[in-house]
Amino acid sequence: MTTTLRPLGPEQSRPDGGRERAFEVRVNGRTVGGLVAAASGGPGPRVGGIRELTIHQADRGRGRGTVAVLAAEEVLRSWGCVRADIGVPDGPDRDAGLALARTLGYTLRGLNMRKELPADPPSLPEGSTGRPMRQDEFDAWLAEESAGYVDSQIAAGMTPEQARTRSQADHAAALPDGLDTPGAVISRLESGGVPVGAVWVGTQLPGAAADEPPAWVFMLSVDERYRGRGHGRALMLLAERECLARGVRELGLHVFAANAPAVSLYRSLGYRTYRSLLHKQL
Repeated sequence: MTTTLRPLGPEQSRPDGGRERAFEVRVNGRTVGGLVAAASGGPGPRVGGIRELTIHQADRGRGRGTVAVLAAEEVLRSWGCVRADIGVPDGPDRDAGLALARTLGYTLRGLNMRKELPADPPSLPEGSTGRPMRQDEFDAWLAEESAGYVDSQIAAGMTPEQARTRSQADHAAALPDGLDTPGAVISRLESGGVPVGAVWVGTQLPGAAADEPPAWVFMLSVDERYRGRGHGRALMLLAERECLARGVRELGLHVFAANAPAVSLYRSLGYRTYRSLLHKQL
């Protein structure tokens, strides 16, 4: 029997200039499942994604999913993608999805987590206050944040040149007007009047799927000399306060799976994993 992908309708354009297409998974002309292949846009290297993979229950355990993912990888290669990402949603099929991805050479990279926020804003620890980032702080903060982003992309398999190009493209798209970008909330945390960290939350996410959190923590950092004092927790509470002040009642974030202290912090604050993220170089 031959497993193939058949397009379901025309290719779609993404808000970031990328592309995506839905496919049926077919065996000898019979539909046994489906998936969506997508590629990021922008001037940087393209990153591909394979999502919404489903195989009908009666056809599982026969290698249909394996062949479907390999075929989707060929689509992503033809679109110029340098990496493929797979998101495995939480639920009864999570373990099977993780096993399939790992068999095909994908490595667990991160977790997407979310939380429904309480009606009342959380209180910050005694002595901690939040304020908007000032313009005279922005350039130094952005340079440091961009350097960290480059490092994370290199760790995910990009070359340094690809990572720098990707960082420039992504930050230009996310913060086109700097601190005045609509929906971008960049706050500084002070403890005893001293700046100790920053958090960047996006409260307007163009093109976000209906089942995704409406706001997202893009970056959280505690200045190195002030780490280990509970300021990371305070920054998350500050992020939640900023969301609630704008009428947003759910917040999402990404955390590297290997960062056990951060995962533990977010879980202690009530965040739950709803997707495991794996990647593979193409």
